[in-house]
Amino acid sequence: MEKAIILLSCPDKEGIVSAISGFISQHQGNIEHADQHIDAQNGILFMRIEWSLERFTLPKTEISSAFRPLAEQFHMNWSLHFFQDTPRVAIFVSRNLHCLYDLLLRFRDGQLKCEIPLVISNHKEAEKAAGHFSVEFRHFFVSSDNKESIEKEQLELLRQHDIDLVVLARYMQILTPQMVNAFSRRIINIHHSFLPAFIGKDPYGQAHKKGVKIIGATSHYVTEALDNGPIIEQDTVRISHRDSREDLIRKGQDLEKMVLSRAVQWHLERKILVYNHKTVVFD
Repeated sequence: MEKAIILLSCPDKEGIVSAISGFISQHQGNIEHADQHIDAQNGILFMRIEWSLERFTLPKTEISSAFRPLAEQFHMNWSLHFFQDTPRVAIFVSRNLHCLYDLLLRFRDGQLKCEIPLVISNHKEAEKAAGHFSVEFRHFFVSSDNKESIEKEQLELLRQHDIDLVVLARYMQILTPQMVNAFSRRIINIHHSFLPAFIGKDPYGQAHKKGVKIIGATSHYVTEALDNGPIIEQDTVRISHRDSREDLIRKGQDLEKMVLSRAVQWHLERKILVYNHKTVVFD
C-alpha cells in the first residue's frame, strides 16, 4: 500500500498538529502513524506523520505544492517522502568485515528496506563478501597523496549508481569535505567506542588498560569534524576484570553491528530529524 511521510520541525504554537491532520483528512487520507516531540527549552516542535494514499485525493506530484502554504504559515522545515521509494545504499568498508556482513544479511532477509548495489573498499578483503551477495565491489587504493582524487572517482561512482545513503561500516579513512558536503546528513558511521570517550587509536586497548566496566559503540552522521557528528544511536555492554582485550573486541563488534544496523534502519524509515547538532529519533 502506498504511503506518504512528512518530517518537520518548526516553532511550537497552538494549532499545528490540528492543521496537519486536517490537511490530510481534507484529502481523504488515513493517518497510520504519528509521533511528535516538543523541545520545551527552545520551543520547537518535531513531528513525523505517516498516512495511507489509498484514497488520498491529491496525486503524489501535487502533495508538496498543496502542503507548502501550511508549511509557510507555521515556518516549518519539512520534507516529504514516499514509502514505496526505495533508497539506494553504498557501503564503505576496510578490513573489519563484521558490520558489512551484518548489513548484507539484514538486507537479504528483508530487514532493511533499501537496495545495496555497491561496496567500496580501500582493501580487497571485502570482495568475496560482496560477491557472495551479488553486490558490485570496487577497490580503491587510498593514500594521503591521492585521497582527494580518489574521492572524486568515488563520488562519480556514487552518482552513477544513484546512491542516496553512504554507510561507513568500519571504513578506516577520514573523509574529505568534498565527500561530506556531497552527502550531507546522508553518511552514517559506526565508531567503536562510546563517544566521546576513548576516541582515536585502539579504543579497546585504552579501555582494557583503564579497567572499564562497560564498553560501547556509537553511530552518527558524518560531519567535517572527526567523530563529532549528530549521534543517532549508542549502546553498551558490561565488562569485568576477567575480560581480555580480545573479549572486549568480540563484545564490541557485536555492539557495533547492532548499533549501526539500527541507525541505518531508522534513516531508511525516515525516522530521524537533525537539529542543533543532535537528533530526534521517532518511534
